[in-house]
Amino acid sequence: MFLVITSCVSIKSYNRQITKLHTVEELHQDVDHVYAKLKKLHPRLYQFITEEDLDRKFDSLKGTIDAPMASTDFYKKLAPVVSEVRQGHISISPPFLRFTKKERKLRRKDKFEFYDVAFEKVDDAFLIRDNYGLDSTLVGAEVLAVNKEPIDDLVSNYQHVFSSDGYNTTFKDRFVALRFSGFYLRDKGRLDSLELKLRHKDSIFTKMLRTIPKDSSNVKKMPKDSTVKELVLAKQEKKDEKRLDKIRRKDNSKYGFDKSKNQCTRNFRFLEQDSTIAYMKIRGFSNGPYSNFYEESFQKIASAKANTLVLDLRDNTGGRLDEIALLYAYLTDKEHQFIRKGESKTRIPFHKGLISRRSPFLLNVLGVIVAPVTIPLEYTRTHKKNGVLYYKFKTSKENKKPKELHFDGALYVLINGNSFSASSILSTALKGSGRATFVGEETGGHYNGTVAGISKFIQLPNSKVTVSFGMLHIQSPFENQEIGYGIKPDVRIVPNKENRAENEDPELEWVIKNLKQ
Repeated sequence: MFLVITSCVSIKSYNRQITKLHTVEELHQDVDHVYAKLKKLHPRLYQFITEEDLDRKFDSLKGTIDAPMASTDFYKKLAPVVSEVRQGHISISPPFLRFTKKERKLRRKDKFEFYDVAFEKVDDAFLIRDNYGLDSTLVGAEVLAVNKEPIDDLVSNYQHVFSSDGYNTTFKDRFVALRFSGFYLRDKGRLDSLELKLRHKDSIFTKMLRTIPKDSSNVKKMPKDSTVKELVLAKQEKKDEKRLDKIRRKDNSKYGFDKSKNQCTRNFRFLEQDSTIAYMKIRGFSNGPYSNFYEESFQKIASAKANTLVLDLRDNTGGRLDEIALLYAYLTDKEHQFIRKGESKTRIPFHKGLISRRSPFLLNVLGVIVAPVTIPLEYTRTHKKNGVLYYKFKTSKENKKPKELHFDGALYVLINGNSFSASSILSTALKGSGRATFVGEETGGHYNGTVAGISKFIQLPNSKVTVSFGMLHIQSPFENQEIGYGIKPDVRIVPNKENRAENEDPELEWVIKNLKQ
């Protein structure tokens, strides 16, 4: 009972803290706090901006804070300044109201239809790419306004609160649509409903998205790229179904099935009936176990004697180093070092990332308990050379051997501005080694690596605004002299809204046409 009362008091205290007006002195303290943490722990803080310029921007920010303001307003001032660092893994978020256990339980029974909608920005159009709810009629519609606010104004505002790695613009153009609902939440706070103004062909209409009971959409839908058969099962058939359900669960794990989106993270198929062109779509490198999927896929390629592989990394914003290192070992026939040793500002990045004011109390306690083991282990992974502290990854070993089932045929890689982080590191390895032909648009991730790996989360003491950033610079051995840009395609193809209206995939269609010619 005491813990429940304490928790309720803590929640009320926190909510009062984030909704009140903070003094100018408190907000200046928060500005100094985040900049000090960045200078202490970010290994490439001045890679794309000089120290003098960044100092001036933070000083100027403090100069504009001359009156008390709420946490959300402070976030809107702080985020554009931090984005000037031009490191894409830096993320800033305003605080949100907390709820009691009982309130959270009630809220879990509902869902906001807005979060089921996936957006895409092409040309000068902001489109609904998919709807993971039940209303598929919205797919393909162009968004004109949200709650009567022009979509162009919203997009322009949100592009100033985050950054790509370096100077490219493709990531900002793409990512603002990919994470639009999240940016809108940070801007407006939690809503129960909102109105979309849409255009579909020659018709302009509005659609109200509401908070609805989850049960109201609890309809069994057909998963994409698979078949569902509804059967009236006898007793024996029920046993068979139970066995098949176990197999499906295993497959869902292997392919990284995302129930909320009703699609798999990892997909493999052949594009032609004669199985000469294999197609692998990887939506991310962070969902579920993966080694069995790649072994199975490259076994199929070998068995079919396929001579071409299309690797689709569009809208793949990254994930695990181990997974991309494994995939690269299937795509090369040479011994290799996949990434260099990482650069760090601390010998104990894992420990620094684990213990944080933003982390739950029990997680911080765990960090203290495991420290006698993790800290010595981290020290064995670091060494200093020429004044730079290096961190050894498992994937930074030299003379790594290719997989026995490695693919030696023609390789095409499809990329766009949302090809970021791990997918850009993999793309750099394939581009630098001359292994693949790239089709699409410049990646959002930097050719010369990114600062990610282990993240540090900070909750600012007064405003409770949260900031996270990577603590390890991770880079392929290959390097480009053009600093601040991503992997550029050999064949540049950027889809337009006409392609989407006709359900066309111009990048993939170019590859197939090119192979036939």
